[in-house]
Amino acid sequence: MIKTRILLPLTVLAAIGLAACSPKAQNDISEAANSVAADANATGAKAVDDTDAALGAAETRLDNAGAVIGNKADRLSDKADRAADRAGAAISDFGNDIRD
Repeated sequence: MIKTRILLPLTVLAAIGLAACSPKAQNDISEAANSVAADANATGAKAVDDTDAALGAAETRLDNAGAVIGNKADRLSDKADRAADRAGAAISDFGNDIRD
């Protein structure tokens, strides 16, 4: 990216400096500028693709972590419900024992 930022202005300056040159030189400069622009575009596109892939992988990992946390929370909730049911039954039994 830094190379592109340096090369592109230098290519433009070279093109301006050689504008009075022969048509072949002008064509060569134009081709060089097009090549630099194509390289810059390819580098930018690869950076976008790499970033998209990294974000996709991060999203998958976060989704998986959320699923694990959700499953553990569900299991804890089930255990808490069963403990509350047992405690309620024990209290009810205790109350029945006192009444009898």
